[in-house]
Amino acid sequence: MAAVMAMLPAGVAAQNLQSGYFDDNYLYRFQSNPAFGNDGHGFVAMPGIGNLNLTTNGTIGVDHILYNVNGKTTTFLNPGVSASEVLDGLKDKSRLGVSLRETVIAFGFSGMGGYNTVSVNARADVGVALPKDIFRLAKQGVENSTYDLSDLNARGAGWAEIALGHSRQINKKLRVGASLKFLLGMASVETQINSAKLQLREDTWVADVDAEIKGSLKNMSYKTKYNKDTKRDYVNGVDVEDFSPVSGVGMAVDLGAVYKLNDDWEFSVSVLDLGFISWNNTHVASTNGKQQVVTDEYSFNVDNNDTWDKFKDNLSMLYQLEDMGDTGSRTTGIGATVNVGAQYTFPVYRRVKFGFLNTTRVNGPFSWTDFRLAANIEPVKCFSAGANFGMGTFGPSFGWIVNVKVPGFNFFVASDHTPGKLAKQGVPLNSNVNVNMGLNFPF
Repeated sequence: MAAVMAMLPAGVAAQNLQSGYFDDNYLYRFQSNPAFGNDGHGFVAMPGIGNLNLTTNGTIGVDHILYNVNGKTTTFLNPGVSASEVLDGLKDKSRLGVSLRETVIAFGFSGMGGYNTVSVNARADVGVALPKDIFRLAKQGVENSTYDLSDLNARGAGWAEIALGHSRQINKKLRVGASLKFLLGMASVETQINSAKLQLREDTWVADVDAEIKGSLKNMSYKTKYNKDTKRDYVNGVDVEDFSPVSGVGMAVDLGAVYKLNDDWEFSVSVLDLGFISWNNTHVASTNGKQQVVTDEYSFNVDNNDTWDKFKDNLSMLYQLEDMGDTGSRTTGIGATVNVGAQYTFPVYRRVKFGFLNTTRVNGPFSWTDFRLAANIEPVKCFSAGANFGMGTFGPSFGWIVNVKVPGFNFFVASDHTPGKLAKQGVPLNSNVNVNMGLNFPF
């Protein structure tokens, strides 16, 4: 596990703003559906902050990690926090994901029979899924004789994309669009923990493990440590020398359509990020199938930072991953997203619109879905706002957007997941948080 966590890109499901899907003033609707054309109005993004979107989501929050003991904030590892208090609030499998999408350069303009966009974006997507027995092991240690640490997953990737989009009106009712993306991969990691079962037998631990890690980053190598019980080296970390920003290349497409049934109803659908990245190097650490490790050196009880470091080291020893070297290239997807929307314009006051949006991310064990009801208002052309309520894989959420758009200036701020209750340190107790903002210059 320590090896897995060490390979995750530091800092940051890449995501588009769902709260802006039905806001005509939101200039980046084309990233959620390439058929949207901004009513033909052009724009230029403020470099670096035209559209900045940072999202965390998961089924585990700060309130599962931090507790109050005798008036002081401490972690769940503190002996003053009972095991039942920690474990009762956890799911069988806890998920946590972090995504970043930053528009470095972007502009849009009318021409060639439709509306065109060019954007350069930096993107990152990291997800971790931990079985409940990881927390049981840390809190209980030898109180139990068996632990199942299978189905631990970690997946992360960082890449840059150059996107060229075009949309056009086919007839009075139908508009279609597409975006072609050229991808430059920075780094990728993927784990496959098929089995990891730990049993206590008298004075020894017996572990049956089947696991593999695939890491793609130019000039990387694994750190290893010698195990005197198995008499061989095992992976317990990662080294990177002479960092290179490009470790792979790929392509992807976005496809979208908007159908205007009548003056009141509009329907839309899009499929995003259909594509791949081919990574040049694949450094594999593997158990080479199922293997058994027997040792009396494991010490899993955790109550402070020193024992936590030992806990991570012992988990690396448990998996006993062998450095298989560079096995060549591999190809991975970047996680496709499907949007299906319906919009109703209020006939009594047509500056009010209601929308329903279903967003589904298809990304293996880190897939998720979200259903969202939205209401948007544009009382004057230079100002729009909206609020929405969502329900899905990560529970309920409240989203909103405020958008100011006048000739030559546009600023918006929004959130799909508004933080609720905060810890004393100002950290949201829930892991579902989203911040989106941007500064642009329309023309």
